[in-house]
Amino acid sequence: MNVARATYLITGGAGGIGRALAAEFLDAGASVLLAGRDSRTLAETRDGLAHHGDRVGTIAVDLTVPDDRRRLVAAAEGWRGGVDVLVNNAGVNHFGLFEDQPPEQIDLALAINLQAPLQLCRALLPHLRRRPAAHVVNVGSVFGAIGYPAYAVYSATKFALRGFTEALRRELADTTVRVHYLAPRATRTGMNGAAVEAMNAELGVAMDAPARVAARLRRLLERGEPSAVVGWPEGFYTRLNAVLPGAVDGALRKQLPVIRRHARPGTPCETAVGTTMSVSAGAPGRA
Repeated sequence: MNVARATYLITGGAGGIGRALAAEFLDAGASVLLAGRDSRTLAETRDGLAHHGDRVGTIAVDLTVPDDRRRLVAAAEGWRGGVDVLVNNAGVNHFGLFEDQPPEQIDLALAINLQAPLQLCRALLPHLRRRPAAHVVNVGSVFGAIGYPAYAVYSATKFALRGFTEALRRELADTTVRVHYLAPRATRTGMNGAAVEAMNAELGVAMDAPARVAARLRRLLERGEPSAVVGWPEGFYTRLNAVLPGAVDGALRKQLPVIRRHARPGTPCETAVGTTMSVSAGAPGRA
């Protein structure tokens, strides 16, 4: 795919990874429409990218509201001749033990992490199918392949998003629309809470800069890869969990005291695409 000639719609556009994605594609010569909930942070993001001129646009929408999704689709269909690539990047991640999570957090995670990308894909698909070449990228997580304690709801939404991506990719195999899934590991964004940072530090878990995730997403599109995991050994552990889940169970059980200590007293946090970390078969996670 020629990223320089494409026009992108990126949800979660004002978050750390959203901004990094915008910079990655704009620097390559592409056009980017950024969608987000907060008009102020969107404006700040737009100001930071102003040197790209009219190749960057923003639109404030709440992806949980059907009318806002319809407004976003209409804007995407008309902006600079219509978008070629949909990047479902928006997401929330509430760090905490499942029994401590209020129902409202569960509903919000399902609405933003799962329902919104499904509904946006469905609504925008007729437009994408009319393009000479089009792509959908669903940004998931390593936790979409490895269920991790204190991320039960988040893992559930990302497992579902991964399954949706796989099914839709096969459903559209004989069309001009290609569907991809990117699974970042731990990512250092401004909206990660102190409890998550402290837990990652204690477990020896590295966190990527958003720019690394953006570069990997660009490479995924350029190579036409159906899916990719950001970072080693995370890619290995996702495969290990698929064939030998008991080995991963043992590793995560050893981490439970640390996870519980940070998850219980901490304030739930929201991130652009969530937080991921690695596990090893016999020792605490590391990256």
